[in-house]
Amino acid sequence: MGRMKRQILIHPDPRLKKVAAPLPDLSDELRLLSDDMLETMYDAPGIGLAAPQIGILQRLIVLDCVKEDGEAPRPLVMFNPEIIAASDETQSYEEGCLSIPEQYAPVTRPAEVTARWMDRDGRAQQETFGGLWAICVQHEIDHLDGKLFIDYLTPMKRQMITRKMQKLKREMARD
Repeated sequence: MGRMKRQILIHPDPRLKKVAAPLPDLSDELRLLSDDMLETMYDAPGIGLAAPQIGILQRLIVLDCVKEDGEAPRPLVMFNPEIIAASDETQSYEEGCLSIPEQYAPVTRPAEVTARWMDRDGRAQQETFGGLWAICVQHEIDHLDGKLFIDYLTPMKRQMITRKMQKLKREMARD
């Protein structure tokens, strides 16, 4: 069975604000879902995607922050990811989100994080990420907790972006 692109939810959608359920164990169905998510992410194009963004409230994220041409892609699939350590040092990055298209804003987060997760084969993994990978893993795990990058912005900026998304959704509904 081939990979399938999924529909990405656009903010505001109540499902994006819900906390995703931990996965008790892995199944072939979940592995296929992770393949679909990678397909959807690459097609978007994006560098990360969380299951809630396609309407599935489970703790699963995919990411690939390799952006250099000619560099081999590094798709990561994380089941039940959690951040177990974060640096005191922070970095600010212009974040965007596939559920909030065309909108970007600087968000400050820990510059380095250590994450723990289960891979596609059910093996426990742990890695320390820096740079864009650190930003992305935090951004995607936020999705699992019902948090969007705009939640870090001022209420006024957040409302402005939300209004733009409501307008976009109306336009998409007409097309």
